[in-house]
Amino acid sequence: MIDEIQLTELFNKRKNKNHTLVDVRSPKEFNEATIPGSINIPIFTTEERAEIGKLYKQKSQEAAKNRGLEIFSQKLPTFINKFKKINTPITVFCWRGGMRSKAVATVLDLMDIHVTRLHGGFKTYRQWVIEELNKETFKPNLLVLNGHTGSGKTIMLNKLAEKGYPVIDLEKMANHRGSIFGQIGLNPNKQKHFESLLVETMKDYAEEPFVFIEGESKRIGKVVLPDFFYHKKENSTQIFIELPFERRVDIILDEYHPTDNPKLFLDAFNIIKKHIHTPIATKIENALQNLDFRTAIKLLLEHYYDPRYNFHGKEYDQQQIIYIDSTTIDYAINQIEEIVINKDLCNKK
Repeated sequence: MIDEIQLTELFNKRKNKNHTLVDVRSPKEFNEATIPGSINIPIFTTEERAEIGKLYKQKSQEAAKNRGLEIFSQKLPTFINKFKKINTPITVFCWRGGMRSKAVATVLDLMDIHVTRLHGGFKTYRQWVIEELNKETFKPNLLVLNGHTGSGKTIMLNKLAEKGYPVIDLEKMANHRGSIFGQIGLNPNKQKHFESLLVETMKDYAEEPFVFIEGESKRIGKVVLPDFFYHKKENSTQIFIELPFERRVDIILDEYHPTDNPKLFLDAFNIIKKHIHTPIATKIENALQNLDFRTAIKLLLEHYYDPRYNFHGKEYDQQQIIYIDSTTIDYAINQIEEIVINKDLCNKK
């Protein structure tokens, strides 16, 4: 008999991190959304699943089952070997804890590889995510890092996390840097996956006195922040960080590696070109075509990003704002830590 576990039991097993969660759905389903931390060992490829689904609709359930069995049996040795390489307890899941995960668990059990199945599958997990979002609650205070494009806010979040501070990196969850150039070199996450990552991180930090985040727009690449979280961010303490202009240019060059994807940068620029005064836009375009990325970035900052950011900063009440004028990222982090100490945030529960 194959053991099933409930979602709450799975959460408890994952706390010690010595547990592997395997999504046996197709790569397309996995890429759309999965339980964070899962690996994908699919029974069927995306194309195979589509073929079986077509048979189910156009012929019969029996025809679909037979074709599925034929496909699965041909790949069994490779499939089983992938599970043999996992040296932790395993839980498998499919869409709703049905035929696919049951077939996997049964076959593995015959090969003396014991796994558990997630009751209700990914559907149950997704319902939990929606329920958590609908609660519209997140108790910790937010400390929001703001700054002109290239101010190193993501670098600062990473360094603060390394120091042990609670951090929610929204751009990392979206797998997008937030600007029109933000997805270059990345594969942006879909909304469902973003929400899963956000909810699980919020649960981890639910009892913290404060959490650092970056001052993002409501939309980050392909995903949108939940309304309650965005409004909380907008009404929280805003830390505005100012770095020297040339240092910002250096940071952008380091983060984006424009020489790796010059055409993609030019394509992205063409999307915003119409919003820039024509003579300046022509200079930026020429610089991008000539691979003079430093000049292009300087002009983009001066004539597009900085004016937009300056307008955005006026939306906040001055009582919400703390300014940090810094020459380096490390000095800015020291100042941020002083803010935490002065506000006595570490002792508030």
